[in-house]
Order: sequence, then structure tokens, then C-alpha cells
Amino acid sequence: FFKGYQALQAHRVGHWYWGQGRCMLASALQSRVSEVFAVDIHPAARIGRGCMIDHATGVVIGETSVLGDGCTLLHGVTLGGTGKIAGDRHPKLGKNVVVGAMAVVL
Repeated sequence: FFKGYQALQAHRVGHWYWGQGRCMLASALQSRVSEVFAVDIHPAARIGRGCMIDHATGVVIGETSVLGDGCTLLHGVTLGGTGKIAGDRHPKLGKNVVVGAMAVVL
């Protein structure tokens, strides 16, 4: 039930591990969440308070992505990279942004 919520909560744990330098553990948790919930959120992605992923299937959030407080993502949303090898390469969303189903934001 509520796999978007569960994926976000697991991401928060993985993000904490990532911040503590335990990147392998964070990546292992992310990999399992991706397998179970079909939601791929990089542990380094920054997600604000009150965000929601509705239906969640197929959501992808890249490493340098930032979601402001209160954002809503519908199913199939990709916050993908620009193709740069390093640095800031993923989109930033402000507060209270709604991204519709199957949208790709690069």
C-alpha cells in the first residue's frame, strides 16, 4: 500500500546514510526499493517536506535533483540528467510544483 509514501520514507533513510558517507548501504537500500516499488530515487537527491509521489510506478529522480517542499509527482515522472558527466546535471523544482503523469524533465 502507498508505495510512493513508502519509497519516499526509504529514500529519507538512504539519504541519511548517504550523508553519513555510507554510500554502499544507501545504494543497496535504493536498489531494493527500486526492485520492490518500481521507483528509482537516487540517495543523494534532496527532497523537501510534504512531497508526494502519487501512484509512483516508473518515477525516476536523479542524483542532483532537488524537490522543494510540497511537490507532487504523478506516475512515470522522470527528473533526468542533462548528459553531463559530473556536476549539477538534474532539474530543480521549487515549492508546491505539480509534475503530471509521464512527464520528463531534463
